Amino acid sequence: MKISIFSKAFAMAVSVMLLTGVVHAQQWPSKPIKMVVPFAPGGGADITARVYADALQKILGQSIVVENKAGAGGAIGANSVASSSPDGYTFLYTTPGQQMTLPFLVKKLGYDPDALIPVSQVSLAPSVLVVNSQLGIKNIDQFISYAKSRPGKLSFVSAGIGSSSHLNGELLKNLAKIDVEHIPYKGTGEALRDLVGGMGDFSIDTVGIYTAYIKDGRLTPLGVTTPFAVDILPNVHPLNKTISGFDASPVNYITAPRGTPDDIVRRMSAALNQAAKESHVKSTLAAQGIVAVANTPEEMKTIVEKERRRWKGVIEEAGIQAQ
Repeated sequence: MKISIFSKAFAMAVSVMLLTGVVHAQQWPSKPIKMVVPFAPGGGADITARVYADALQKILGQSIVVENKAGAGGAIGANSVASSSPDGYTFLYTTPGQQMTLPFLVKKLGYDPDALIPVSQVSLAPSVLVVNSQLGIKNIDQFISYAKSRPGKLSFVSAGIGSSSHLNGELLKNLAKIDVEHIPYKGTGEALRDLVGGMGDFSIDTVGIYTAYIKDGRLTPLGVTTPFAVDILPNVHPLNKTISGFDASPVNYITAPRGTPDDIVRRMSAALNQAAKESHVKSTLAAQGIVAVANTPEEMKTIVEKERRRWKGVIEEAGIQAQ
């Protein structure tokens, strides 16, 4: 008899908890939503996050507060969201580092990468292989021949160990089978300065970083990292036409703390998909060389898993040690 009474009480408690969760999800959003950007203001991630935040405010009818929490390659911001209450009011603007590469580059992240669940992709940032124009190289075939005839002589600059520009260069080394030197810097600005100044020979980073220098002739574009041509560089062919398998454009997406109600995750995903189709969002990002893209939580999870495997292999092949 006591067991029966306990069972009924337990069942009632569970029912109340489930009902509370359903009501909470139905009322969402009832207050401002925080979107954490794990980088400083003014960068590509911050700009894209704010473009989406403006669109989401109109779609969801609530303020979207963008909060910058920079440091440790994005790990500080990721940690803050991973440890947040999974109530649907805190999301992370996520770049490849937080789930796809940092787990293999940093021994003590401070958070579990799987404590962040994918909601939707928001952008694809096509990158481009550029060389200092003083080299006189005009296309990717010339570049590969030049590099192979001078093993260890060419150098590529990056924003730092483990950055996308570093890993892109390592991927190029692997697939093109060339021997080149890596020169890491403390940020994109320093790397760009020396590349334009002739202290480095080439680099692979997002298109928007190099556009002005391509236009003034100081840098020569040899190929984009997407399987398709990009509008901002219509005459530059994809690298994978020459280098089979080369596809390396940073994917940016939104994640939520593990445990966030599925209904809220899907409603936020639907809102992001709607925002990605808005002409203002598309045109504003296109001007930065960024493509607005959205998908489902399941599709984004598949991309995360695929990219993890790929970059883990690149990091191990390059012998990059976790710090």
